[in-house]
Amino acid sequence: MNILFMCVANSARSQMAEGLAKKILGPSVQIKSAGSKPTTVNPFAIQSLREIGIDISQSQPKSIDSLPKKFLGSIDYVITLCAEEVCPVVISEAKKIHWPLPDPAQVTGSDEYKLQHFRDVRDTLKNRIENFKLNIPL
Repeated sequence: MNILFMCVANSARSQMAEGLAKKILGPSVQIKSAGSKPTTVNPFAIQSLREIGIDISQSQPKSIDSLPKKFLGSIDYVITLCAEEVCPVVISEAKKIHWPLPDPAQVTGSDEYKLQHFRDVRDTLKNRIENFKLNIPL
C-alpha cells in the first residue's frame, strides 16, 4: 500500500503525518509527503514529534514533481491536510481523503504557544491515522 500526505509547504502537517504514519502503519506501507510550494521543515514540527519518540529531523520538503514516478503511479490513498489554503491536487486513481487542519506554522505568539498548536495538530493526526489503520486492510 502507498499513501501520500499533502499540504502546501510540506513543512508541518504533511511532514508530521508522514512521520506518524510510518510509525503507526509500519514498514509494509510506503508513505511519502509532498507539497505544491515546499519550504523547510518547521522546527516545531520536529520538536512536537520528537516529544513522542519520532525523529523527522532529517526529512526534506518535497514537491509532488520530485516523487518517484513508480510511487506516483501506485498511490492507493492521497490524504490532503489543508484547511484555509488551496491544497495541491494529484491526478491519480487513488482514493482521496481530506483531513482539513489549520496550519500551525501560521500561528503567531510565544514559542510555547506555537508549539502547543503543533502538538494539537500532531495529536489530531495521530488519532486520525490510528482510526485510518483500523479501517483499511494492511
